[in-house]
Amino acid sequence: MVTKKTKSIPNIKVPMKEKVEAWGMSSFSMSPVFRPETEEEIKELFVWANQTGTKVALRGGGCSYGDASTNTDGIVLDLTRFNKVLDFNLKSGVMTVQSGARIKDLWETGIENGFWPPVVSGTMMPTLGGALSMNIHGKNNFKVGTIGEHIKEFTFLTAKGDILECSPKKNSDLFYSAISGFGMLGCFLTVQIKMKPIYSGKMKIDPVYVRNFDELFAYFEEHYKTADYLVGWIDAFASGKSLGRGQIHKATNLKAGEDPDFPGNCLLERQHLPSRLFYVIPKKWMWILMRPFSFNFGMRMINLAKCIASILVNNKAYYQGHAEYAFLLDYVPNWKFVYKPGSMIQYQVFIPKENAKQAFSDIFTKCQERGIVNYLSVFKKHKPDPFLLTHAVDGFSMAMDFPVTKGNREKLWSLCYELDEIVLKHKGRFYFAKDSTLRKRVMESYFPKDNLKKFYSLKKKYDPKGILQTDLYKRVFLS
Repeated sequence: MVTKKTKSIPNIKVPMKEKVEAWGMSSFSMSPVFRPETEEEIKELFVWANQTGTKVALRGGGCSYGDASTNTDGIVLDLTRFNKVLDFNLKSGVMTVQSGARIKDLWETGIENGFWPPVVSGTMMPTLGGALSMNIHGKNNFKVGTIGEHIKEFTFLTAKGDILECSPKKNSDLFYSAISGFGMLGCFLTVQIKMKPIYSGKMKIDPVYVRNFDELFAYFEEHYKTADYLVGWIDAFASGKSLGRGQIHKATNLKAGEDPDFPGNCLLERQHLPSRLFYVIPKKWMWILMRPFSFNFGMRMINLAKCIASILVNNKAYYQGHAEYAFLLDYVPNWKFVYKPGSMIQYQVFIPKENAKQAFSDIFTKCQERGIVNYLSVFKKHKPDPFLLTHAVDGFSMAMDFPVTKGNREKLWSLCYELDEIVLKHKGRFYFAKDSTLRKRVMESYFPKDNLKKFYSLKKKYDPKGILQTDLYKRVFLS
């Protein structure tokens, strides 16, 4: 009789549980956290998980606002030590990195050589693997698309343990699904990204005050073809004829030969964010100084003051470094602590252009009616992309930061459910990197049925034992 040889289970020592927190601090899990440094360690953990039935959540920089990288019933693989820059071809601009490298590593490696990442988020701390899993967008989405559109190829460890090379032409189904797949098909290992050439360490910034949504949308439609980046800040407390008032920042890259200080102003020492406000106040103290204003009336006054300041600098162009413009969320370290002892969530929605103005007007009005107004609203323009679980539309997005307290949590979630209906009515979409409140019914309502069918088929193919799970996946797909 021939006995079938079975694979031995790797000898894995499971660490003690630790608190793994959502970036917005509104949820967490107590989980064993592994911090692999090599491909071999990651693959061994996948083999062990398949043989033991252990559920695995992949975690990068931990920058998702909600539960996208927490795992109540399993382990977490923190990939931030798998972070080497492996190669940078200065002729082609293609950089090869391990997936745990952060956006910070990309721009710091590239800028002194005249290159900048093609797409960045509002913080430089996400890993590239995490950025691809969520297919992040930037303030230039309307012009260059999502980060996935700038990837030449990657190697990918599927949940069942195979390592595959993926590109738009090779294993293309997996290429277009793993990017946007929120970590549910496998783990990015090495990634080749095409960096963007720049010809100055600074960009021209045009600040523009707008009095309402009409002016906001009109400016974006008139200027997006001549802008490299566009972003709007909105005062969510304004109402009536001022609903949608705020400030736009249009940024334009300088062309070759326009900056006499290039490449000197691309030196890292001239690009890092300043550590002090007005050269005096350490920025690490700023969140403490902001705490007294962290309530509705205080934030209403801050928004009003910002509007007045916006009027004073209206159309007065200035020049700003790439990092200063791009990474607003890193400008004040630990600014989220303003919300303590509570927390915060971000509710970000994407609405087709023909419905966006009405949808955002309805959303802001509903929030004011319910007495729960968001403290920070950010407006961007988008275009579609080819990825399977994309959040993108030919339209606009609004990201809204809400404080979470013991007293308002239930009401806030109820409000978000009401807002979901407005978004669905206007054929909108949601974003897993920011989500904390999405329900399965809503997810199934906005994703095309063929996309979901394909995702489930790929999940079964590449993760047959279902080892890759996060609290977000369980909440939105399995609940």
